[in-house]
Amino acid sequence: MVRIPYDVEKRDEPRLGLVVLQSDETIENDFRRLLPSEATLHVSRVPSGEEVTASTLSEMEHHIGQSAGLLPRPARFDAVGYGCTSGTSVIGVKKIADLVHGGANTRAVTEPVSALIAACGHLGISRLAFLSPYVAEVSSRMRNVLAENGIETPAFGSFETAEEAVVARITGASAAKAAQDLALGSAVEAVFVSCTNLRTLDVIPDIEARTGKPVLSSNQVLAWHMCRLCGLETRANGVGTLFSARGRAVA
Repeated sequence: MVRIPYDVEKRDEPRLGLVVLQSDETIENDFRRLLPSEATLHVSRVPSGEEVTASTLSEMEHHIGQSAGLLPRPARFDAVGYGCTSGTSVIGVKKIADLVHGGANTRAVTEPVSALIAACGHLGISRLAFLSPYVAEVSSRMRNVLAENGIETPAFGSFETAEEAVVARITGASAAKAAQDLALGSAVEAVFVSCTNLRTLDVIPDIEARTGKPVLSSNQVLAWHMCRLCGLETRANGVGTLFSARGRAVA
């Protein structure tokens, strides 16, 4: 055998990690569209239930650290995101950050709740129309967390389903109509469409055009916040006001 020499490159591109629910069929495709080409994305999955309840969401707490630990070991990440809006509201922002930091070598951790709060601060928004796919016990927890952070949700509607396989197949047209009806029926400053598994990215521009209000979604705000945390420009086109607004400084 001939031992062949080789070179090893120094990799210094922005490196992002994402912990995705086992049941999620949407977020990875959305992130491919939202992240700039110079970012490297690594994805791990966390066991999750086929139904979304407070109990199944809470159960993920026992697996998040291990799932984060399955991201490439030699890599130093600029930011790692946990891709579950409702799971964050149940488990808690700080607990998720601790679990991800315990599993992955990352400078920053975020999730859709912290990302939404940062996006609202960036755009100067405090009153949202809130659209959820989930049952009342899950949705109410998320609304309470937002209220604790100074964000009101006076307009609220839900598709009232607990099945992830159904959520991933709700049409964009259904989400667009529901969001539009909520936004036009109350005095709100923007619309938030919750859930990383709901297909909303393609309909955000249409909802904004029809309502005249910014539209935020779980995947959109999470990708935006991860970019901001590691100094990447948010320049994806056709995904809403957030990606083109200068706004306020964000932490």
